[in-house]
Amino acid sequence: MDMGDTRSTLHGMRALAHPLRMRILSLVTDRAMSAAEVARELGDSQPNISYHLRKLADAGLVEIVEEVPIRGGIAKRYRHIPPAVAAPREPGDSDQLLAEALAAGLGVRTARRKQGTSAETVTDAELWVDPQVWQDMVAHARELSLRLRDAAQPPMTPGTVRVSTTISMFEMDRC
Repeated sequence: MDMGDTRSTLHGMRALAHPLRMRILSLVTDRAMSAAEVARELGDSQPNISYHLRKLADAGLVEIVEEVPIRGGIAKRYRHIPPAVAAPREPGDSDQLLAEALAAGLGVRTARRKQGTSAETVTDAELWVDPQVWQDMVAHARELSLRLRDAAQPPMTPGTVRVSTTISMFEMDRC
């Protein structure tokens, strides 16, 4: 990995350190949305969402996929297309920033959790498992993530339910 790649990765991780940007990125994964559409979905102001979309675009995490004329102006529609395979990277400060952003996003979404539903699961564990079992579980988690992403519909599509998922699996040091 050259120094340019390292700087780019760190810039992207810092962009994700803001919990609102994690929520925005989640919304625009594999579908294009304007700042106004994202703002309506998140209950935030369009100028604030525009600012954060620009930060994500500067970090190379979203791209402008179309520009649509609207009321005398131009609405930019952004989309994030995640890589099919995660790029290998060295652990470091960016891991902590990502963990903090994930935890903050999970906290916000948990506060909006629908009460009385039975279709939920929570797991938080630190375990010792056979290496092959671990490899199999990571593959299953990747498959689950891709299936959820592929099944995602635009916000508020009739006949859909709003759901939250956060998956973070990693091998730990022995000590």
